Order: sequence, then structure tokens, then C-alpha cells
Amino acid sequence: MRYIKDLAEGNKIQGIYYCKSKLSTETKNGKPYESVMLQDKTGMLDAKVWEPYSPAIHEYEAGDYIEVTGDVIMFNNARQAKLSRIRRCREDEYDPADYMPMTRKNIDGMYTELLGLVDSVSNPFIKRLLDAFFRDEAFAKEFKKASAAKTVHHGFIGGLLEHSLNVASLCSHMCEMYPVLNRNLLVGAALLHDVGKVRELSAFPENDYTDEGQLLGHIIIGAQMVAEQIRQIEGFPAELSAEIQHCILAHHGELEYGSPKKPAIIEALALNLADNMDAKIETFTEVLENNEKEGWLGYNKFLDSNLKRTRDYGI
Repeated sequence: MRYIKDLAEGNKIQGIYYCKSKLSTETKNGKPYESVMLQDKTGMLDAKVWEPYSPAIHEYEAGDYIEVTGDVIMFNNARQAKLSRIRRCREDEYDPADYMPMTRKNIDGMYTELLGLVDSVSNPFIKRLLDAFFRDEAFAKEFKKASAAKTVHHGFIGGLLEHSLNVASLCSHMCEMYPVLNRNLLVGAALLHDVGKVRELSAFPENDYTDEGQLLGHIIIGAQMVAEQIRQIEGFPAELSAEIQHCILAHHGELEYGSPKKPAIIEALALNLADNMDAKIETFTEVLENNEKEGWLGYNKFLDSNLKRTRDYGI
């Protein structure tokens, strides 16, 4: 089997993959077909079954591990698989660990680095709040395995940890450049800004929105989780509590991007900038890694631009 990241236009695809989703639909001319999302630990690949009633297409559903045969093509500047054979696999034919996307970084190493940032916070109330989350074994186990998104950026095991660490590290560096920033508040809020995602998204292999995630979203969930912990810390200043929760509620920056509040304090603004930077850099990185083309790569909806790969002009 070839990993999805290694498949290119003109290749044959043949092997076992995780069927993340399956949609039975019709073309504009009324011809039935199936749209399938294949997944392994290196990424996902859009696939189409143009002859769904062929004898070579056996019964299968989303959540199955399936053996597929087909061809890799390019469609709208993106790779796509045209599948001609599908067979549902037995449990002894695959190792689930090969099919879940995972951070390339060491999870325990990143968590140790995150705890170092926790320990760098000198405000005793914020420190106790951070310890309540990140030194709780059950929460830490869940946090390490969670993704930061369903599809857009850091959508892999360890993605939430990697993104949170990146954002908090960026915020720490910003404090060195801009002394006006309250480092305890900003770094603390950065570490906590996405904690709601452990409840917004289900664990892999589903990595899909929970009922709570659909109804409330990770921003509201995260603010509620932080408020619940703050209520258990005696003497926690009310104004500081409101400022931390405000940073979480405003970290998407704009109402149309899902934030209930726009940044009203400078630390909330800095957090929004750091969060946006890490999300977009990671999105662009994933585009580059999943596209072998040189030069122009095509339009990306999230980045709202036609993207181009640069090359080294050094001597």
C-alpha cells in the first residue's frame, strides 16, 4: 500500500484505507455516483465511484476499512481517486494506527514544553487555573490525543496540543517585543484558548462534531470550562476571571468568524493574531505538503487566494 501523501497524478491506487465518509448522490444528468473520503495517517484523499452498482463495488459504509483499486487523477488542481474496486476488510487485515493522521512531532515532548510555559506563569491564580487543566491526568490524556479541527488546520492526533503550544509560544515571544502586554494573562489565555475542542470534537477515528460542539462550539464550551475551574479557586479576582474568559471569547477576532466578542483588551488582540497566524501557516504548509506541483497550486478557500510555491533563489 502507498500512503496518501505519496500518491500522484497517474498513479494506481491499490491498498487498504479508512473510509472517513461516504455520500451517495447524482450528477447533474441524474447518474448515481458515490463520493468517498479515504484516509490514512498521512492525510485524506477525495475519491469517486462512478459505477456504484458494478459487481466490483462491494457493500461498505463510512467507518469501514476498505481495500480499493483505482487511478489517481487531478481535478480542479487537487488530487482525486477514481475507484473501480472496493472491498470491506476484516479486522485482522489492518492496523488502525496506520490510518489516523498524527502530528510529526513528539507528543510527550510537546507536552513537557507546554508544562514549561505553564510553570513560567507567575500569577498564582492563573497558575492554579492552568494546573487544574494541564496537570490533571484525565484531561492531559484527552488533550494529547485531540485534533484542533475537523478539516482546516491541525486536523490530526496531537493537533490541538501542537496548535496550543505554537500559539502560546508565539504569545510569549510577543511579550518580549511588546512590554505593554501582560504576559501572565496572555500566555495563560493562549494555553487555554482552545480547551473547548476536547468536547467540541469526538476522538479519532470519527473526529467529528459532537452534539455539544454543534450546539455551542468550542469558544463557548471553553469559556464555560474555564469559568467552572475558576469557581473552585478561592479568591480568584473577578476582573481577572472576566479578562481570561474575554480572551477566549474573542480569539477568532470577528463576529462573523464565530467570536461572541471582538477583542477589547490588548491581550485578546494579541491572542487573535497569534491564533490566526498559526492556523494559516499550518493550512498553507499542509497545502504545500499535499501538492507536488511547482509554481501556482490553485485557489484555497480558507486562505482566499490562489497559492504559489516559492523556490530557493540562493546561490
